[in-house]
Amino acid sequence: MRLLVLVVLSVALMVVDARFTLLKPVRSQMSLVLMQSYWITDLPQRLWQGVASQFGSRTELVAENEKLKTENLLLQGRMQKLAALTEQNVRLRELLNSSALVNEKVEVAELIGMDPNPFTHRIIINKGERDGVVLGQPVLDARGLMGQVVELMPYTSRVLLLTDTTHSIPVQVNRNGLRAIASGTGNPERLELRHVADTADIKEGDLLVSSGLGQRFPAGYPVATVKEVIHDSGQPFAIVRAVPTAALNRSRYLLLVFSDTRTPEERANDAAQAQENLDAQGGGPIIPATVPKPAAVIAPAAAAAVPATAPAATPAKPAATTPVKPAAAHPAAAKPPATAPAAKPPATQPAVVKPAAKPPVSAPATTGGRE
Repeated sequence: MRLLVLVVLSVALMVVDARFTLLKPVRSQMSLVLMQSYWITDLPQRLWQGVASQFGSRTELVAENEKLKTENLLLQGRMQKLAALTEQNVRLRELLNSSALVNEKVEVAELIGMDPNPFTHRIIINKGERDGVVLGQPVLDARGLMGQVVELMPYTSRVLLLTDTTHSIPVQVNRNGLRAIASGTGNPERLELRHVADTADIKEGDLLVSSGLGQRFPAGYPVATVKEVIHDSGQPFAIVRAVPTAALNRSRYLLLVFSDTRTPEERANDAAQAQENLDAQGGGPIIPATVPKPAAVIAPAAAAAVPATAPAATPAKPAATTPVKPAAAHPAAAKPPATAPAAKPPATQPAVVKPAAKPPVSAPATTGGRE
């Protein structure tokens, strides 16, 4: 019987506590009492941990110290990796900024190897024929041109750098458009301009960009900066040395440029078609309004809008028959002048009286103003 009473009382308390807020103050007060009981029941556990920490063996402390040192080294290594990833993110952002300036389609590639031959400047990238790479495709980094693809493999490609002794590229001075040929010297920090006249307008600090001659490199890409110009009166050509703008020995991420294969005629036709579509969408209704020639179309509209003004203006100048003929042909102009709307004389009278001061130009001016 007691158990049954306690069960019923417990169920009633749970229902009241779930449905109503009458027991909320009681539960908050009981929590204070229970906190003391929790502390008392947890006291043996805390006492044991304190004694164990005070009387721990030296071996356990040394082992724990070594473990902490190992974890510290691992965390430091991860921090170094994060620093490398941060630097990599900066370089990729530079690539994105440079690719925004490129009109052609580009794709990011990564350098995965270098030619061990010290007399050949070639690198290997992780993009190949399966990725759409073609022979002669330009390669650049965030600063300028690096070279071109000279060998294709299914998943990798070999790139010949600008500084190789067998490589030459047509360039022009960005300041004045002077054309020249930049050849590799075998030095990764130097290019040489050959067959430049001693009187040519080129000086230190000039930027050399690709000229687009030869149809291999697109025009406008930075190639090098002139570092030294030596003039010798006894030689027909000047000695011009330049420094590549691209970081040939430091760049890890490169850009493959997919040039536009359309002919100049196709590009011009596509541009003209795009302009026509743009004019048809936004500028179509404006063209007829700007042409002043079709006066025969304007005159009927003016005669239909104000049928009484044209006959009133004709007595001042009978010879001006051009705006009157279309008005007479219009059905609204065939009505007699007596049927003109007299309900609004102030609206029509100023328009007729104002041009009467100059009869020779009153008819065209009145027609254009009303229209």
